[in-house]
Order: sequence, then C-alpha cells, then structure tokens
Amino acid sequence: MAKQAMCKRCQQKFEIKYIYTIQQFQYRKTPPYQWTVEFFAKQNIGEWDSFCESCIIHYQKISLDEFESIK
Repeated sequence: MAKQAMCKRCQQKFEIKYIYTIQQFQYRKTPPYQWTVEFFAKQNIGEWDSFCESCIIHYQKISLDEFESIK
C-alpha cells in the first residue's frame, strides 16, 4: 500500500508522491516567493503544509489574483 498524505484544504487523502506545498511557488516569476510566503502565512498556511493538486492550483490562482489586485 502506498503512503498517503492529507490535503490541508480539502482533507482528502492522496498518494504521497502527488504531494504539493507552497514551496512549488518559488519557481514562478510573479509574485516573488517571499511575498507568497507572507501571503500564505496570513492564512495560517506554512511552507511545508500538504495539498492535493486541485487545491494547490486553487491557491496558485488566489495568490496571483491577490498580487495582481495590489499592483
């Protein structure tokens, strides 16, 4: 049986090999990673919290939308 992780947002379990964290956002150009860390910290989300693919895509969108709205 494969190891499982639980998504912090939706609480669903998924195979650990499909785990996502906000650390993935350090590779995008906008917004800067430090801004991203601070944005998620305000929402009680740490750099190592686990998310499934659909939830990390959700957070990618809301963080980018928020960054664009304050530019």
